[in-house]
Amino acid sequence: MLPADRRNRVEYIVEPAQIAGATNGELVAAELLPARRYGPPRVKILERLGSPDAPGAISLISIAQFEIPHVFSTAVLAEADAAGPADSSGRADLRDLDLVTIDGADARDFDDAVWAETDPDARNPGGWHLVVAIADVAHYVAPGGALDREARERGNSVYFPDRVVPMLPEALSNGLCSLKPQEDRACLAAHLWIDRDGRKLRHAFERAIMRSAARLTYEQVQAAQDGAPTLPIPKTRLDALYGAFAALDRARAARGALALDLVEYRVVLDTKGLPVGIEPRRRLDSHRLIEEFMILANVAAAEELETRRRPSLYRVHDAPDRERLDALRLALADIDIPGLSLAKGQVIRPELFNRVLAKVAGRPEAALVNDLVLRAQAQAIYSPDNIGHFGLALRRYAHFTSPIRRYADLLVHRALLGEGMPRDALGTVGKHVSVTERRAVAAERAALERYRARLLGDRIGEAFPARVSGVQRFGLFLALPDSGAEGLLPIGNLPPDFYHFDARRLRLSGRHSRRGFGLGDTLSVRLAEADPLGGRLVFRLDEAVAERPRSSTLRRRKRPARRVGRPR
Repeated sequence: MLPADRRNRVEYIVEPAQIAGATNGELVAAELLPARRYGPPRVKILERLGSPDAPGAISLISIAQFEIPHVFSTAVLAEADAAGPADSSGRADLRDLDLVTIDGADARDFDDAVWAETDPDARNPGGWHLVVAIADVAHYVAPGGALDREARERGNSVYFPDRVVPMLPEALSNGLCSLKPQEDRACLAAHLWIDRDGRKLRHAFERAIMRSAARLTYEQVQAAQDGAPTLPIPKTRLDALYGAFAALDRARAARGALALDLVEYRVVLDTKGLPVGIEPRRRLDSHRLIEEFMILANVAAAEELETRRRPSLYRVHDAPDRERLDALRLALADIDIPGLSLAKGQVIRPELFNRVLAKVAGRPEAALVNDLVLRAQAQAIYSPDNIGHFGLALRRYAHFTSPIRRYADLLVHRALLGEGMPRDALGTVGKHVSVTERRAVAAERAALERYRARLLGDRIGEAFPARVSGVQRFGLFLALPDSGAEGLLPIGNLPPDFYHFDARRLRLSGRHSRRGFGLGDTLSVRLAEADPLGGRLVFRLDEAVAERPRSSTLRRRKRPARRVGRPR
């Protein structure tokens, strides 16, 4: 038996008693058996996943590869099925508000709804009153129950192009906790008051009953704002949402939050669930509107918990460390754009990176520089110790708005309701859900790479423009601009030469040809291999243009060559 990831070159033995009825060419999930003294490693087949070409096979590979829990126990399902609608007694009634959900067209759960109006308080001219209503998951998932234990273990939902592996069973995630239009739902609502410049004046939280006026998509909302036919809500409501957003956007700019411009991609599936294309997701003001409303609610949650002295999990993001900053400085110094630098000795704030990003906005180098700045950042995590959020330029921040799909948000809800977890247990939970979040991101990314490899599988030998996105001693990592696909150009597929690897400048330089390959270079390459199971693409330099002088955005700088492996 061969592993799906062909970079793992180990061949495994499946003995007849462990084959579980699987046939040749079938995808299976297996576990390693205890090693014998001699012979290749043995495995036991746990699950048959079907044909590798079948719809859904790619996400199943990622689920198995990253060991994502995806089957609910009988006890968990029974607890979810036993839940019923929340009683409205003791809850504020928000059913007269035209609260709406705004999500992607392919969204599978709806856990947040928004509403806004001009603040009627004469002491706040030009200000706004916002409501962010979040599904009251804490009402249905009690601490210590089967649902709670399962949600904690999963940590979060995982999203693939053809399915979602939910944190909670569908009876809750797509049922009682999904804010479906024209259906009464229990919620935890944040009332937020801001001034004309988007600065929060005060907030209040309450348990409530709401009824979504409409399930809207980002595209619908943006089209209506741009003058398309009206939505199933009054135009005044849409105007109020965008008015409040404009104020929040001014506040974001004033505090200098990191303004990365990164492209996200979506897989287009046909009616059978097979991939037919990959395209960039459009970035609309309607996306940013929801983001700013959610950020404001998250800030209010963190401040409320701090005021009440209730321990919970903060969403924290540290400033970049010195090593990453030094690497970024070297890379920026090699890009041939005047003024594109990050000087030493400055206090590191997000606006320093924003100045760099502004220098390349609209230029061919923009994607490269945004990627470099992203790589320089620390990773956001969950922690009971608040150190602030560097990227958002916020002193206090907690995830409150997605308790259907993030366990950390559920803990914040409980803390706000006085049902929080002891502080000494929060550190362990924070580390766990940070790990499950990284696992989900890795699984989603691996699935996307497999979809890309499958779509490119019939284009072997075709030429593509590519940008060098990474450099290692063994070759170049390439990114294709149209689909975002990434692959490897091994050093053996470069023109024959002895190549020096400069680890500081991320560059391969030919000793005899004096030709160099560095981060950001644009190359013409041909696809040599496409492995859909492993999500792996291999390229070779296009021989038709291999001898042409390169046109790079990187300057040649007179520095002594570094030998591969030489200590620095």
